Amino acid sequence: MTFIEYPDAELMALGLADMLSSELRMVLSNKERALFVVPGGTTPGPVFDALCDADLDWGRVDVLLSDERWRPEVHIRSNTRLIRERLLTGRAAAARYLPLYARADTPETVLAELEANIAPALPIDICLLGMGADMHTASLIPGAEGLETALDERAPILVPIRVPGEDEARVTLSARVLAGAVCTHIVITGERKRAALERARHLRPAEAPVAAVLPEATVHWAPEG
Repeated sequence: MTFIEYPDAELMALGLADMLSSELRMVLSNKERALFVVPGGTTPGPVFDALCDADLDWGRVDVLLSDERWRPEVHIRSNTRLIRERLLTGRAAAARYLPLYARADTPETVLAELEANIAPALPIDICLLGMGADMHTASLIPGAEGLETALDERAPILVPIRVPGEDEARVTLSARVLAGAVCTHIVITGERKRAALERARHLRPAEAPVAAVLPEATVHWAPEG
């Protein structure tokens, strides 16, 4: 694991966006298309704002969420909504978006269809993830139904996840797929998450799911406020 500390969140967003755009250019100089996996949540929003107008061939970039709530993209809790508002705009509007949601009551009925759309683009070239104070990443959430399957080394591409107390199901890329990324970045802010990161380095993925992707990751941290 590589750890990069920034003086504030604004400089982190600018620095990380510059790093991501450079890596995407490098990928596109060596292959026809690049697969760029991105998280939902609030922390990466400023990174997307700085990245969306980067001067690169966005028409050859496939954008895929690391995970999604099983809600239509117009829903306030949809990660797709955030991505369309903050990343797939400006020059990045030319990117091809690979959805993790289709109109169905449950994800299980359409998982094969969603996976068939994603599989040709794999493996992941650039993977940007977040991390919660509970040491989850994507929807690999401690205590969730489906976590054991998602952490299995023979896991499918996508795994349905159900979190106790949440009304909707989730779909996540499995740990196997996330860990197969060529370049992995994790963006976090605040002392609480920094302390959680240190704990995760000494725990098994079943206890700290982010540990499944930490060994080869570059972690970007800035203080809150």
